[in-house]
Amino acid sequence: MGTDSETRYLGIDYGSKRIGLALTDPFKIFAYPHDTILNNNKTLDDLSRLIREKGIVKIIIGLPYKEDGSTGELDKTIRAFADSLKKITGAEILFWDERYSSSIASQRILASGIKKKARQNKALIDKNAAAVILQEFLDSQKK
Repeated sequence: MGTDSETRYLGIDYGSKRIGLALTDPFKIFAYPHDTILNNNKTLDDLSRLIREKGIVKIIIGLPYKEDGSTGELDKTIRAFADSLKKITGAEILFWDERYSSSIASQRILASGIKKKARQNKALIDKNAAAVILQEFLDSQKK
């Protein structure tokens, strides 16, 4: 791995069908949508390759908390996914409250002026939700 300024963080918006991905810039100031991949039997291999190629040292995974602060139905699945990812990559993994990340992503996409048909693309929402999760984490580190 190179110097600290050559490493990045990865944000993940986990879903049973698709996984939204976001990356930081090398200085870890900004998060930007990267990709949305299918959640299937190649997912861990695809993520492992991305983590190596981009110099990922920390992974922030959104956890779907409910309004009352309790965990959502995907909690155990996401934690098992995170354990598998850590075993394969060795990267540090942290969890982040992802409540409203998809709503915020949808609002930002709407405000960007993208045409309605493109805005309804769930893959676009997923990778932007991952960017919201990652940016919120980055912003919390500045305080």
